[in-house]
Amino acid sequence: MNQTFTVQGMTCGHCERAVTSAIKQLDPQAEVRIDRPQNLVEVNSDQPRDKLAEAIREEGYAVTSS
Repeated sequence: MNQTFTVQGMTCGHCERAVTSAIKQLDPQAEVRIDRPQNLVEVNSDQPRDKLAEAIREEGYAVTSS
């Protein structure tokens, strides 16, 4: 299932890697695409939306729906 999140606070490649890593820890098979200028994170995963959002929040980023 493809899900899109608006993620505030990603300012560099390290941020992108941290978000990707957090999602992959929850679902190693997840496909993650990040559009940093638009603050968008697209995730193709069967994990529940709230679990994915929580994994991103635990890295220190604000998450809202898109």
